[in-house]
Amino acid sequence: MQKDALGRLTIDTKALRSNYRLLQDKVGATVRVSAVVKANAYGLGAVHIAKYLKEEGCVDFFVANWQEGQKLRAAHPDINIMVLNGFYPDVGEIYLNDTLIPVLDSRDEITSYGAFARKVGRQLPAMIHCNTGMNRLGMDMPLVHEIAGDPAMMAGIDLICVMSHLACADEKDHPLNEHQRAAFAEIAALFPNVPKALANSSGIFLGSDYHHDMVRPGMALYGLNPVPYADKNPMAPVITLDLPVICKRSTPSGAAIGYGAAHIFAQETCVATLSGGYADGIFRSLSNKGALYWRGVRCPIIGRISMDMLSVDLSAVPNEQRPEIGDRLELIGPHQSAADIGDLIEGSFDYEVLTSLSPRYERIYTH
Repeated sequence: MQKDALGRLTIDTKALRSNYRLLQDKVGATVRVSAVVKANAYGLGAVHIAKYLKEEGCVDFFVANWQEGQKLRAAHPDINIMVLNGFYPDVGEIYLNDTLIPVLDSRDEITSYGAFARKVGRQLPAMIHCNTGMNRLGMDMPLVHEIAGDPAMMAGIDLICVMSHLACADEKDHPLNEHQRAAFAEIAALFPNVPKALANSSGIFLGSDYHHDMVRPGMALYGLNPVPYADKNPMAPVITLDLPVICKRSTPSGAAIGYGAAHIFAQETCVATLSGGYADGIFRSLSNKGALYWRGVRCPIIGRISMDMLSVDLSAVPNEQRPEIGDRLELIGPHQSAADIGDLIEGSFDYEVLTSLSPRYERIYTH
């Protein structure tokens, strides 16, 4: 087989669509299911992901910043794009021209966005983010009450949704969930004619009291597990990632491999070197700890992972069945999930594994 220098990230769009439909069924037809596509749709490719979700009826997409919104708008003129990090007045014309909807989270943002709206002579759409306990972004309760009681504060602004964000929804019994639900219910009562949004991926599974008018899944769409406390992940796996063999050799007993001679061979060993390293989002901390799979057989990573390469021990694979140059080993797939990899890395988890996926990987969208 011919040598291939690129890792290959395969995105199963049927599984993506299935996950969207599952979430829509979970919340019911009266609740809008949006899609969080920030960080390039968690590494899967926001422009492509939006295309497939649009075909399932999704019209609301959340990005982190205006740069992401501008790129998405260029490909999709017919969707709603909300910017979670709010409004930046020095690029107000970009919000205007690309119809980007800011999620406002402070008095200053309300003031600057309202002033910009009046300057251009238009009523401009916005959401507001209320802090119910996450304590990152969001308006605290006194300001929320002030806005509700003084419509003049929102002059020039068309308030299209009130939202908050759950901090511990992946822990179903965490007391902060109920605290945030109750706090948001109080906020919702202040804005009776405005749509509300509270639930993220995991929040959808906390029950209908968290659903309101719109839910904002991200990770669940991409196959990550929104209910880690349950016996089974309800979402279909969306991605596989495999790396090509670019070199294969028999390494003698006593020899070392890689930087720092971090692995010494106790016996003669068949080794495959693969194209993919920490520049591709394969954490260096997986050195001498992680593994890839060849036809279901675990092949341990040996030595240090370098910028563009890593090596695996093929000893567990029968000699006549070992991969050749150009064959591909599975890093993420049926034998190892992003969550499995995250569990091997202290302080990491599946979100980080997914969002670290390199732009160097060839991305293939299967239908």
